[in-house]
Amino acid sequence: MSIQVNRLGDPAVRAFVTAVNSHDRAAFEALLAPDASMSDDGSDRDIAEWTDREVFSSNGHMDVESESDGGRTLLVSYRNDTWGEMRTKWRFTVDDAGRITRFETGQA
Repeated sequence: MSIQVNRLGDPAVRAFVTAVNSHDRAAFEALLAPDASMSDDGSDRDIAEWTDREVFSSNGHMDVESESDGGRTLLVSYRNDTWGEMRTKWRFTVDDAGRITRFETGQA
């Protein structure tokens, strides 16, 4: 059973999931700090290239199964048109201004 997005504990993470699920690239990019970074399965990736390929061009969607660490760590059933569905873990670092400075994802 998934958690409704509007019930996620951290506002920045809630906005991130909302932007991914609505395929709103502008809202997604507005959430990121200028020097934001990310990794996938332990390897750093270019955010723009990765999100274009894994989220926006492939209809990515996050169904959040659970959250911890004040809402900054999520267990997600993630799906896209390229890879199908997989269970993933997401960790977020958020600055004092409420912008995401880093996110890490990988198979759970």
